[in-house]
Amino acid sequence: MSERQIFLDTETTGLRVEEGHRIIEIGAVEMIGRRLTGRSFHERLDPEREIEEGAQRVHGMDRESLRGKPRFADVAERLLAFLEGAEILIHNAPFDVGFLEAELARCGARVRSLSEIARVTDTLALARELFPGQPASLDRLCRRFGVEASHRVYHGALLDAELLAQVYLRMTQGQTAFELSAAAPAMVGAERVADADSPGPLPLLPASAEERRRHEARLAAIRARAGRCLWPSPEGIAERGTG
Repeated sequence: MSERQIFLDTETTGLRVEEGHRIIEIGAVEMIGRRLTGRSFHERLDPEREIEEGAQRVHGMDRESLRGKPRFADVAERLLAFLEGAEILIHNAPFDVGFLEAELARCGARVRSLSEIARVTDTLALARELFPGQPASLDRLCRRFGVEASHRVYHGALLDAELLAQVYLRMTQGQTAFELSAAAPAMVGAERVADADSPGPLPLLPASAEERRRHEARLAAIRARAGRCLWPSPEGIAERGTG
């Protein structure tokens, strides 16, 4: 069986885990054999603390909207079971992994490090390796690869995990169809650009009399210097075209 991959994203109360900020949303989708299986993990969580205004502007969630939601400790074992044995792909993995491992330690889960149960791949590092010096945010990669993200008004963990899966397939020259049945290969990279920018068949412009004369003179000079010339004269081309 092909390797199982999980695309994961989190939203948090703030940017600094060392300041006690917490996870408020986890979203993850499963892929096997470069096909989304339809299985996912999604929870919004009560962080048991206030949410910074800057974070609220990013994900649109405030403290009141999360009251009564499960705590991380309530979903930790179910999350670990979903992740176990997979390759976990995260955009800017150190950020999310730092928050996840802080939450695991806080609730006394059976593992403290994701590396104990899975392999973590940072897709941001992969994008920067593929496109050095170029912007590599999820938004920019969606635009680069033609992934539809206009509905992404706010960041959302499950939505961003789904977008990351689509970006990853294109970034690794995979297919873009996400039906659970057959899927067609994607047109990616230079092929997409070439198809979009091509003006159609190029016109054939015949040489003028002066251009033909100068061409003949050039061929004669080559014959005089080298003893022969591999290029036919315009008359020879015309004769072969009508023969």
